[in-house]
Amino acid sequence: MLRSVNDLAGFAVDATDGRIGKLLDFYFDDRFWAVRFLVVTSAESQEGRKVLLSPLAIAGLDAPARTLRTTLTRAQVRASPDVDIHQPVSRQHEVENYGYYGYPFYWAGAGMWGSSTLPALMLAARGGDESAGLSAKQQAFVEAQAAFHRERGDDPDLRSCRAIAGYHLQASDGEIGHVEGFVVDDESWAIRYLVVNTSDWWLGHKVLIAPPWIHDIRWIDATVSVELTRQAVKDAPRYDGAAQLDRDQEASLHRHYDRPGYWGDA
Repeated sequence: MLRSVNDLAGFAVDATDGRIGKLLDFYFDDRFWAVRFLVVTSAESQEGRKVLLSPLAIAGLDAPARTLRTTLTRAQVRASPDVDIHQPVSRQHEVENYGYYGYPFYWAGAGMWGSSTLPALMLAARGGDESAGLSAKQQAFVEAQAAFHRERGDDPDLRSCRAIAGYHLQASDGEIGHVEGFVVDDESWAIRYLVVNTSDWWLGHKVLIAPPWIHDIRWIDATVSVELTRQAVKDAPRYDGAAQLDRDQEASLHRHYDRPGYWGDA
């Protein structure tokens, strides 16, 4: 199901033996446009310790109760690696986190999740023990992976959804608004759309922009460029964040821009 990350923020996050904390933010990569980590604060205050949980740890979502369930224990989360949420998450951080939980690396394959499209399928293909902690041999492998990526220089950073909110959206013929949020698939954790508020360009409304339509992201200039005209965006179907986005609405959006839908992918 498609959900707004702004709506998901604040959901309680439960371990198998009690509450962990609250969902605060998401980190994503802009290659597959997939959420790679959920940022959870372990205290009622945002000043509490923050931990990163992979979608691989999510067991289910209860929207009416505003709760996410995980497969982890509180002790596992309590002993997990620290993270500085004020900095992008590097591949080194990912290696450390995945190594601690004993997860397979999602980047070890051509798909969004390894050779799979869903995190659950990647875990199922791996099989075996999912408990935290590594043997000496596994730890050596994790450290070798970290060194390999560091030496090769392919250390992509993950970006915060909250940090991207407010980025200017640049159409092919001028600015059209700013990014206000994201819409994600809570099964694959793919980011399907950026929510764009056009009211700072004209007395407009909110519209959706799919990641494949993005031409470039300039992190220094806080700008997202799209290969669409301002008029096309102005005439696009309105997005109502209070209503559930369904496939018919998605199809209407893609027809408007004359772009294929992601659900037609092989």
